[in-house]
Amino acid sequence: MRIRVVSSREEIFTLNPNERIVHLAFRPSNKDIFALVETCPKIEVIQLPKSYMATVSKSIEMFLQMQRIQLLEGDVWGHRKDINEYFAIPSSVIEKIKEMKAEGKTAEEIEKKVSRESKLNPGMVAYILNKETAA
Repeated sequence: MRIRVVSSREEIFTLNPNERIVHLAFRPSNKDIFALVETCPKIEVIQLPKSYMATVSKSIEMFLQMQRIQLLEGDVWGHRKDINEYFAIPSSVIEKIKEMKAEGKTAEEIEKKVSRESKLNPGMVAYILNKETAA
């Protein structure tokens, strides 16, 4: 599973229309969010750093909810955009989630443990959990 890291407004228009998970490494305006949704019609998750989450307007939150797009708080730890434009979620994390699910652990337990071990935020772990169990 890969997260596309976008570090500038200008980059939004160069994205692949099939992107499903995008991390915005800049403070997006409402216009930027609309442009992202328009450029990537299949988008499922937009991830923002904690400091930028507080600045997202209620109208954008409602718009994303109506589009069934999750707005998650989180970071891409140690990622260098100059080396790779994608942040890859290690397959070991996905395997760990599947393993814990098979053991009968609750979603909350899985989110808490995996987010602590992998530095992924609980929201992203929940997204992966739902995505993997649906597949």
